[in-house]
Amino acid sequence: MRALEDAGSAPHAVLACGEVRTCLLPARQALDVRAAAQLLGLRADERVLLSERPNLYARSPDTLTGVDCPLPSANGAHVRAVGTVAARAALTEGRVLQTSAYFRLPAAGPDRRRPWGHYLVRPGTVEPFGKLPHEAVAQGVLDGGRHGELDVGLIAGGLLTRLLRHPLLDQRPPLRSRPTRLRWVALPAEGGEGPSIERFTLAEDELRTVRLRVPEGTPAADAAGLCDDLALHDWLLTTVVRLLDGIRLGSEPPSARVGPGTQDPPAVVRALRPAVDHLLHLWMPRARVAKELAPLWEALEERPGFTRQWQALVQRIRDQLTLHAIPTLYREVEPAP
Repeated sequence: MRALEDAGSAPHAVLACGEVRTCLLPARQALDVRAAAQLLGLRADERVLLSERPNLYARSPDTLTGVDCPLPSANGAHVRAVGTVAARAALTEGRVLQTSAYFRLPAAGPDRRRPWGHYLVRPGTVEPFGKLPHEAVAQGVLDGGRHGELDVGLIAGGLLTRLLRHPLLDQRPPLRSRPTRLRWVALPAEGGEGPSIERFTLAEDELRTVRLRVPEGTPAADAAGLCDDLALHDWLLTTVVRLLDGIRLGSEPPSARVGPGTQDPPAVVRALRPAVDHLLHLWMPRARVAKELAPLWEALEERPGFTRQWQALVQRIRDQLTLHAIPTLYREVEPAP
């Protein structure tokens, strides 16, 4: 099997794994660039990455968590591993918060544990004791593993919990939504083939799982970046679908006037406005995906058709807002008797 390889002195890897947590930032107003940098300042020795093109984006520096525990395995194999898991957080347009944790695994490791200095100079690498059953571990990670085994989701979730308690956040989100989890594994593509998505599933409890094949030399951070992007757009779709499902479209006529020159907006308009104000402009697939992995979005556009579904949802929202605006406009231009 050909190997995944990151830059630096880390050994060649045959498996990369991670999990992404995505949620609406619990704040009434979106954070500006300065506040985003304050929120994501996880390390004093490294600055937050800020970008304004093609959209406002902030990403924290990586943090490392040391681990020494068994790996999940679908066939029950007991494989102990030691190393560090990398974690980071990102904020898109000051509104959607994501935390991501990931690591890479070489095909084999030493028979004994080495000093921590050995692992610290290989950030984001977890080395097994002996040979790695990579297929069994990949499936074990997607299945979630058992108590006591390496759970990358706990690291991503812990970072998210820490950020959600930040004093910058007033805990007053503009709309109701649920967080989602995307768990992923990436194995080497066979025979020099390009990247591919072998499986993308929607599970219960807001969980999604993705199994990737990526070319030799693909850094684990690039695979994590692709999955961050996928998780962001899946969350947007999920949130808007649920918003529309919770509204009785077409069942409520515009409300009567409640005072001189004033009108109470219909419930449909009140429910849909937060989506227009805070979500509809966020759709921008592949904005920050590595060039070598960007073709994977083409597969998602074919099936299940992410952008087609998004465009249909956006048009549905705009149609509803237009329908509820027409009676008001008609009354405004209607001549007085």
